[in-house]
Amino acid sequence: MVIVGAGLSGLAAARDLVAAGRSVLVLEARERPGGRVYGLPLGDGTTSEGGAEFIGPTQDRIAALAKDMGVDTFTTYNEGKNVYYRNGKRSLYATDGLLGAVPPDWGVIDLELALLKLGNMIKEVPVGEPWKAAKADEWDAQTFYTWSRSNSLSSGARFLMDAFASSTLSMRSQEVSLLYLLNYAASAGNESTPGTVDRLINTKGGAQESRFVGGSQEVPVRLAAKLGDIIRYNTPVRSIETGSGGVTVTADGLTVTAKRVVVAMSPAIANKIDYSPALPANRAQLMQRYPMGSIAKFVGVYDTPFWRADGLTGQAVADSGAIDATFDNSPPDGSRGILMGFMNQANIRKLDGASADEVRAAGLASFTTLFGDKAANPRITAFQRWDNEMWSGGGPVGIAPPGALTAFGPALRAPCGPIHWAGTETSDYWTGYMDGAVRSGERVAREVHAAL
Repeated sequence: MVIVGAGLSGLAAARDLVAAGRSVLVLEARERPGGRVYGLPLGDGTTSEGGAEFIGPTQDRIAALAKDMGVDTFTTYNEGKNVYYRNGKRSLYATDGLLGAVPPDWGVIDLELALLKLGNMIKEVPVGEPWKAAKADEWDAQTFYTWSRSNSLSSGARFLMDAFASSTLSMRSQEVSLLYLLNYAASAGNESTPGTVDRLINTKGGAQESRFVGGSQEVPVRLAAKLGDIIRYNTPVRSIETGSGGVTVTADGLTVTAKRVVVAMSPAIANKIDYSPALPANRAQLMQRYPMGSIAKFVGVYDTPFWRADGLTGQAVADSGAIDATFDNSPPDGSRGILMGFMNQANIRKLDGASADEVRAAGLASFTTLFGDKAANPRITAFQRWDNEMWSGGGPVGIAPPGALTAFGPALRAPCGPIHWAGTETSDYWTGYMDGAVRSGERVAREVHAAL
């Protein structure tokens, strides 16, 4: 059988199918494994996490895979205070304050009440099948922006809810279905632990609690090495034809016939493949309605993590500038300092057409505003933009706008004859995360093995 895509979902599926005795060929468009998990070169022979990087509680499947690959984790630096920049004013807040990591704002009580409502709604969403919720039609008919404005009064609370959507989905709250966001939060758990907003947004006890020694890319790189020459790189798949004898997969320089095929990528990128005969309308329409978020990472490398001496975690949230959130991406021993800044949704779109020098200047201006003049002159800067990356088209995940889940949601995972679907977007738990990618690969491997 053929697996299209050597990201975590495709690699996890390949591992399990090979272990079950199946003959597998993995076709990958890039020259590397990992997909949206990527070690960004820093120009000095080292890398920093350019894509997905964090792991937290209840992310059991990526944890198990990393352990199998011999990749250890370490705790994300979280000592000191975080930076909050809004309306031109910089302030600090404790990481163990009200609502975990939510910064103090004059509207924080308003925010707390809104999030309590949101939490009760999350409990009503069947994980992985949000279209079955009793109020699915009502919730899928509105954006998170609409709901947040109807359920809060203060500009502070509204800003923080917008920041929640931006930091987790790299989309404006105006672009995201409320039902989708509810399911996203409901998925932030496992079979025994319900998902919550706190687990999504927090560092300690949340999805950003830990990182991987050597970078998250070590997990797919090591797994790909174990799978060996069943992976073909620089081989983008162009078409999949279904016939009485199975499927014919045509890629650059290669045509192969198999009994079944797994398409392990986001719906938006899966839509770039030509299917013959045409896919069922529900699946075809779904792929047209699941856009990727807009995200980039800007990295500054310093001699030391100077912000630690200033009593700061390296984490920040801002309402202006090119960077709207930051993290300390330094190595475990703190031998040098690495600041990472997210450029999300409108912030990165504003830099369309900007030169490398202009991007660098915008990123350093944000770092300086948030962390002072010491941030102005890093030894190295690096930049990874995902929304114009051919084989990802954005990140961190495909997003459902209003109306998409209730109309086409069941087509996310449903096989189309011998064509099966994987990718973090198809996962029940931790959709949008590395754990969701691994879960989807393991699920589709069981599905295919049972069908053969």
